[in-house]
Amino acid sequence: MQAFTNNRTATTPDEIWLVEHLPVYTQGQAGKPEHLLNSGNIPVIKTDRGGQITYHGPGQIMAYVLADLRRSGRYIKQLVFELEESLIATLALYGLDQACRKPGAPGVYVPGRYDLAKIAALGIKVKQGCTYHGLALNLDVDLAPFEGINPCGYAGLQTVSMASCGVQAPWDEVAQALAQQIITRCGLQMDDC
Repeated sequence: MQAFTNNRTATTPDEIWLVEHLPVYTQGQAGKPEHLLNSGNIPVIKTDRGGQITYHGPGQIMAYVLADLRRSGRYIKQLVFELEESLIATLALYGLDQACRKPGAPGVYVPGRYDLAKIAALGIKVKQGCTYHGLALNLDVDLAPFEGINPCGYAGLQTVSMASCGVQAPWDEVAQALAQQIITRCGLQMDDC
C-alpha cells in the first residue's frame, strides 16, 4: 500500500484491495500499549494508520481503499463518512438494517447485549492527498481474539460478526457487495473491471 501510494501519479486509478489476513493484531500510530491485554500467540504489528489496536483474521473482510482525495474533491472526514455509509448499506443488504454509527467512535455498530456492538472497524492514512489502509468487516471471524484487546481503545467493547448476528454468506459475495458500495459512494475513479 505504501509503495503503491508513493508511486501514484495524478492519473493513477484508485483501487480497492479485498483481502483476508492470518491472525494479527495491528496497532495504529496513536495506539496505546495498555489496550493490548493479552496477545497470546498472535503477533502485534505497528502500523501507520490512525486508530488504536484491532484484530484481523480469517473470516474478516479487509477492504484497503487506495483513493486520491484531491482528484475526487473529498476531505478525509467525508471519505470516512462515506466508508461507514458503504458498510451500513452492505449490512442492510444482508438484513442487518439496524447498523449505525456511534458518536465519537469510528466504525459501524449493531445492537448488542447491553449497548451497541462493533461489527466493522476503520483506520485510514492520508499521504500526499491519497489514502491507504481502510476498513475491516467481521463476516465470520473468530471473535475470541478481540477479548485480548480493548478493541479500538474501548475497554469492554463488545465485538460481533455478521455470522454471530445470524447471517451466513460467502466471503467473496459480501466482499464484492462491499466494494460496489464503496465505489458507488466514495467517488473512486477506477479502471474498468
